Amino acid sequence: MDPACTARPKPAAATPPSAWVRRWAALAPAGGTVLDVACGWGRHLRWFLDAGFAGTGVDRDTGMVDDLADRAEILRHDLEDGSPWPFAGRAFDVVVVTNYLHRPLFAALEQAVAPGGVLLYETFMRGNEAFGRPRNPDHLLGTGELLTAFPALQIVAFEQGKVETCGTGVVQRVACVRAAEPVGLV
Repeated sequence: MDPACTARPKPAAATPPSAWVRRWAALAPAGGTVLDVACGWGRHLRWFLDAGFAGTGVDRDTGMVDDLADRAEILRHDLEDGSPWPFAGRAFDVVVVTNYLHRPLFAALEQAVAPGGVLLYETFMRGNEAFGRPRNPDHLLGTGELLTAFPALQIVAFEQGKVETCGTGVVQRVACVRAAEPVGLV
């Protein structure tokens, strides 16, 4: 079984970052800034910090990343309570969102990507309800939804379908950049 699938109490250091995030992170400027949205255990934030990025993690419960407070900006913020986006006017070289969906944030996420930066998004889509959580349609992407969610960004890679990582699930993934010209694929 994939190590990322084991019981939740495991420390983030023992949970590897998503293969999708690892692959497409190469599009980001080395040593840039990263925003990990709904960061949870901070597995992606930790990985980027270890790679020399300056990091920011945001979640409504930051207890699982409090140990990073000396290495990163950690913000406790409920992204779904209707309060303003806490990063208005800021831009990051990498914006990472995994296993989280709140459609009202799409525009803010798009605006948070700096010129030359990358948005890496991976979460569940319809069809996942047959295999496990989440099952609520509000938390599941529609077919191809991420293809149109960030119109100001250039799509570099997209996938959707069934995966066998922690048992069977159905996911959608996109890697987009803020660039006027085509970028080299990794």
